[in-house]
Amino acid sequence: MRRAYKFLLRPTVGQERALVEMLRDHCSLYNGALQERRDAYRHSSWTSVRYGDQSAQLREIRAFDPERQGRWSFSSQQATLRRLDRAFQAFFRRVKAGDRPGYPRFKGIGHFDTVVFPRDGDGCRWDSTPHTTHTRVRLQGVGHIRVHQHRPVKGRVKTVGVKREGRRWYVILACEEVPAEPLPPTGSTVGIDLGTTRFLTDSDGHHVQNPGFLDQAAEELAAAQQHLSTFPQHTRRRTKRHRAAARKVAKLHAKIRRRRLDHHHKQALALVRKHEVIGVERLNTAGMTKAPALRPDPEREGAFLANGAAAKAGLNRSILDAGWGQFLRILADKAESAGRRVIPVDARNTPPGFAGGAPTRTCPPGIGGCGHVAKENRVTQAKFACVNCGLVAHADHVGALNVKHRAGLVLCDGA
Repeated sequence: MRRAYKFLLRPTVGQERALVEMLRDHCSLYNGALQERRDAYRHSSWTSVRYGDQSAQLREIRAFDPERQGRWSFSSQQATLRRLDRAFQAFFRRVKAGDRPGYPRFKGIGHFDTVVFPRDGDGCRWDSTPHTTHTRVRLQGVGHIRVHQHRPVKGRVKTVGVKREGRRWYVILACEEVPAEPLPPTGSTVGIDLGTTRFLTDSDGHHVQNPGFLDQAAEELAAAQQHLSTFPQHTRRRTKRHRAAARKVAKLHAKIRRRRLDHHHKQALALVRKHEVIGVERLNTAGMTKAPALRPDPEREGAFLANGAAAKAGLNRSILDAGWGQFLRILADKAESAGRRVIPVDARNTPPGFAGGAPTRTCPPGIGGCGHVAKENRVTQAKFACVNCGLVAHADHVGALNVKHRAGLVLCDGA
């Protein structure tokens, strides 16, 4: 298996200064390579610059500017050029598919926060001695940096990344050949229904309330953003107060993000320890949080009708705050490590042998329901009442039961 480990770095003042310079110089390399591609296309649309061409120029660039480019790892600079190449590949893929293209943009030094070393031992070295607290990572041009390693690293370290988040620095290790750690079998199968009011409800009837970390910090975050908005947006030189206000906003968002991630890990671990098979809905979070399309007014040119965008914005914010996509990825990773199975089921299409529909609108066979599908079955956000057989239950519980039933059908077909 492949796994990633993220640890907090504890650099000295000199090392932190060197890390900032490393990000600055890699950002300069990225922007220079982007400018070269733009210029080549402007002079001739038939001429293109590719990664191989720009990688071949690295030796000349390093020799010309040894103070800024020559001091860093050659392979990490190649990784930065590959990052730009992937951005262009994604751009052309979106153009071909007819999506919004999103041409690659220049990076500001404040928005270029990651440097990757493609191979452990080439410009970097992960030094970890088992059963000791002395853990360091060596980076070319920076030195040996202390690492707060809060858990053991398993497998073979393949790539090493350095990331800045606010005023914190992290090392990210991508490892291969990570051994699985199977948990003892439980014989339990469960279905879960994700929501915004309740984070999840399982088919056993247990509810987990949505912590709403964004709502908890809403007042403090609004005050910080309002204070930041009082500064001019386009200034040549940012003042010390402006930088402090921006750091305040970033710090609050980082805290919300860490709390949400911690909650997802704990809930996923609890499910994996208890159940052997976990059924989940296959959710298209990007589509669910998409802004509604504009509705032109046929009677007035240039005017638009109400499309419910304001109400949809509140729902979108709640869905993104719950972080369903991140939770499902964490659940799948933990299940793989523990030898469990996660079965995603379609929330709309009908599986073989089951008269299905939306899980919260289908009368669940798991508790003696009739399987009738109707929009009227969902009386309110929380109440389910079948118009055919009269079954009354909690809507989220009904959804979880239907997910469990469909996961069981998928499991039987796979067997």
